[in-house]
Amino acid sequence: MTYEDIQNLMGLFQLMNYKALENTLLTLKGLPQGTQEMARTILQTPAHSATLEEIQALTSQSNAGILEQSKDESSSNILIFTKKEIDSMPRGFRKQFRCNGLTAHVRKRRSGRFNWNYEIRCQVNYQKVNVSANNLEEAKQKFIKRLKEVESGVTEQKDNGIPTTFDGFANYFFENFYKRKVIASTLRIALNQYKNHIKPHFGDMQIKSVTPVKCQALIDKLDAEGKGKTADDVSSILNMIFKAAVKHCVLPNNPMDMVFHKQHEREHGTALTKEEEKLLLTSMTGTPHLTMFAIALYTGMRPNEYETAKLDGKFIVAVNSKRKDGKVEYKKIPITPMLKPYLDGVEKIKFCSLRVLRERFNKLFPNHRLYDLRTTFYTRCQECGVSPVARDSFVGHSLGALGNTYTDLSDEFLLKEGEKFKY
Repeated sequence: MTYEDIQNLMGLFQLMNYKALENTLLTLKGLPQGTQEMARTILQTPAHSATLEEIQALTSQSNAGILEQSKDESSSNILIFTKKEIDSMPRGFRKQFRCNGLTAHVRKRRSGRFNWNYEIRCQVNYQKVNVSANNLEEAKQKFIKRLKEVESGVTEQKDNGIPTTFDGFANYFFENFYKRKVIASTLRIALNQYKNHIKPHFGDMQIKSVTPVKCQALIDKLDAEGKGKTADDVSSILNMIFKAAVKHCVLPNNPMDMVFHKQHEREHGTALTKEEEKLLLTSMTGTPHLTMFAIALYTGMRPNEYETAKLDGKFIVAVNSKRKDGKVEYKKIPITPMLKPYLDGVEKIKFCSLRVLRERFNKLFPNHRLYDLRTTFYTRCQECGVSPVARDSFVGHSLGALGNTYTDLSDEFLLKEGEKFKY
């Protein structure tokens, strides 16, 4: 810039108000290549004789959205939007265009023998915005529409087919990943929690639009309703979904990282007294439920493992339902002296539905739950002096990474420890 240009620019400072000056400077900054003469004309206009109307008339030529056309068949230039077009942009981007000098670049390419294609592109907030059309005005309108979509959180559908709505991605996660890591009953429970609590709260909103406040509202609602266990489950499910979304580059951050949730104190099971044990078994005498309750009481199986139980010589074998990553692991529980009388003549274990067992049990012990039979077995193992490693093997507890790797208990040892279970 020459000394004369600087003098003329100082004259413009004195003549124009701030708003007009800002528009003029942005116009000069954004002029396409090859229009330097227009810029010099504006600067060389004598400040003492120019009126604001004359300057605006000069700058309006560059604000008309004129694209400098190259002689080459493919060229890239800076695109200037008119004031009306900028005003139609989202407020946030409007500010960036006017104050931060956000520039949209246009590329003109041959599209057939007599047509041209115009591609407009820019990058805002680390996200690329790219549109194209065979007409410049149409390309501008598509560009403005895409800016509005970016502001509202709408992400373009990628070719990889990964959904970008919350519900779409959640189902994608359950179907392709979560179901491979858990057993069928755990998957069913998670899907029920999602269907009953999570999906109604988020619906089909874009996953990028989910905020920590939105997540916190759901957790607080469940806590206020006294559903502490459900709040724990929902918090865990949301965390898994959002972590998967981050790894798929569908989401930049996990909104659950900012959510406050205190794990509710779970009520641990209470073992039946020996009098209650006797009451349970005598109450079921003469019914098909006697054998079922005896097995549940004297094996410590989880209720969801009952249907997998089978007789195998001196053992009852059942699937350990707490193994993840799709692994199927069986546990062996000896037929103890306490259980043996109830299996005389039984060739095959047949459990009725859990619903029936729970109804019969809760009617007899309203202050207990069916899972307390497992707690009772664990307690009796300790009272009878059963080895901790054998006890944990019976109930299906993990022995830890090293313990699971290097421990292989023999049948003789398990039967010997099982013989201690009598009282």
